[in-house]
Amino acid sequence: MSLFRILAVSLLGLLPFAPAQAAGDPPAIVQNIADQLAETMEARREELMADRDALNAMIDDVVLRHFDTEYAALLVLGRYAREATPQQRQRFTRAFYDSLVARYGEALLQYTRGQVKVLPFRGELNDRRTTVRTEVIVNDGTRVPVDYAFRRTKSGEWKAFDVVIEGISYVTNYRNQVVAEIDKAGIDAVITRLEQQGLSAIEPPDA
Repeated sequence: MSLFRILAVSLLGLLPFAPAQAAGDPPAIVQNIADQLAETMEARREELMADRDALNAMIDDVVLRHFDTEYAALLVLGRYAREATPQQRQRFTRAFYDSLVARYGEALLQYTRGQVKVLPFRGELNDRRTTVRTEVIVNDGTRVPVDYAFRRTKSGEWKAFDVVIEGISYVTNYRNQVVAEIDKAGIDAVITRLEQQGLSAIEPPDA
C-alpha cells in the first residue's frame, strides 16, 4: 500500500461509516470505527466504487459529524486564521474538507478488515486532548505508526483534528504548504484553488 492510501485510511478511515455515533473515550471510538469501516466496505464496496455520489455523501455525513474540520482548518491556516474574515474562514474550512475527499475518497475503497490495529493506550486520558496510537498494516506486512489527535469540543464530544504518520503531522505539513501559497497568491486564490479541486469530489466524473 502506498503512503497515499495510508493517508486515505488515516484521514477518512478514522471515521465510522454508520449513522450511530461511537460512544466512549477516543481509543474505544477508533476501535469501533475500524470495525464499522470494515463491515461497510465488505457490504457496499462495489456499490460505492460505481457511485461516486454515494461515496461522497457517506463520507460527508460521517466526517462533518466526527472530524473537527473547522478546528483543523484553522490550524492549517496558521497565522492567517486571525487575518481572515469569518466568510473566508468558512469558505476555507469547506474547501479544505472537500479537497481531502477529492484526493483521498476513492483510495479509501481499498480498505480491508484488519488494516488498522489500535494499540494499547499509554498514560492517563486528558480531559481536553489526547492521542490514540494505531498501526496501519500495508500490503507487504509493514506496520506504519499512525497517531490520531483528539480534542474535546465545547459540547463535550471527542473529535479528531490531526493525523500523525511516522511522526509527521498532516496538519503541520499541509499548513506549511498553504501558508507558503497564501504568502505568494493571497488567501482568496488558495480558497478558489481548493474549491475547484473539491469539485471532483462533488460532481460526477462526466459532469
